[in-house]
Amino acid sequence: MAEKADLQDGKLVVKEGGASTHPATPAAHFVKVVSGEDTNGLVGRVKTIEQIVALGGEHLADSVIMGDTAYEVAEGYLTEVQAPAPAKADPKKKTANPEADLLAAFILDKL
Repeated sequence: MAEKADLQDGKLVVKEGGASTHPATPAAHFVKVVSGEDTNGLVGRVKTIEQIVALGGEHLADSVIMGDTAYEVAEGYLTEVQAPAPAKADPKKKTANPEADLLAAFILDKL
């Protein structure tokens, strides 16, 4: 399996298309409530560890305790990667459906 990206010294290193680095922040994805009630509406959301602490939560391995509620979380990282600029359209080429082209560009951008 080819390594396309790696995490080094708190940065995401993308090796494809010319090496680039992006700062990565430790984060957690709230998977489910283990005990208590999700009064904060966090299940399904991603928060940085700093945000969890600011909300009064305690993070340890694959769990977060916030008040009387315990959550199962998946640890990971959050980063911002700038999408490549879209290719210039050929003015001679006519598009049959501009909405389909926009949808295709969106899907390709998210892959």
